[in-house]
Amino acid sequence: MSLPVARPRPEPPRRRRLGGVIVFVAALVAGVVVVVVGTNQPDPVARFEVPHLDVAPGAAVPTAHAIESGADSVTAWAERLAEKTQVPARSLVAYANAEIATRQTDPSCGITWATLAGVGRVESHHGRYNGTSIGADGVLTPPIIGVPLDGSPGVRAVPDTEGGRLDGDPQWDRAVGAMQFLPATWARWGVRANGDGAPPDPQNMDDAALSAAAYLCARGGDLASAEGWWKAVLAYNRSVAYGRNVFSGADAYAKAAAKL
Repeated sequence: MSLPVARPRPEPPRRRRLGGVIVFVAALVAGVVVVVVGTNQPDPVARFEVPHLDVAPGAAVPTAHAIESGADSVTAWAERLAEKTQVPARSLVAYANAEIATRQTDPSCGITWATLAGVGRVESHHGRYNGTSIGADGVLTPPIIGVPLDGSPGVRAVPDTEGGRLDGDPQWDRAVGAMQFLPATWARWGVRANGDGAPPDPQNMDDAALSAAAYLCARGGDLASAEGWWKAVLAYNRSVAYGRNVFSGADAYAKAAAKL
């Protein structure tokens, strides 16, 4: 899934510290997500151990574990897995439903709930960064909004693209939501998960997970292959360290699910 070791590695992201938290900013190319919250800091809530896997890019995909598609079984599965992993059950439901929906709309993609959980772990501690909570409807309270991309040291300047509608900042763009999309990227890839006709909301776990799945599938192609998986994840953040962090989380969560 990662690029072969012999090839040049992607440039690591630039970073800065904000209140003791490492803030990552990925390379900005058209449609690429900028990871602003993604902390590499321990989740203060989780006690589940995620062993770091020093995987060579392109050498492997994370462990996969299938889920059943019935609504009741997904909820029960999520509640059992939440007890083992301390990932919020509501976040697990969002990741699982995103896999199930993508399986129907893009069966060749092969994305798994565990990969989405691996991304969500790094980006926002599964939607609870800085004390945020997740409602039964999947909405984050308070919203998760990244630092202003204002050209300060280590951060590329990204002038506002949408009048501050999503990020509350009419001057500079900020990454938003549990999966940390830039507003312009969200405008292209945002999906409303429940199909109720309302605009997609990056602060809704269901919308964020399904949109992240769409983005990763488009960037990687076949995520069941090592080449595709790494291509997708490195498009999300052009950092091998980031890819390994996502890989480690995805692998650990899938192995925990296999033991339920």
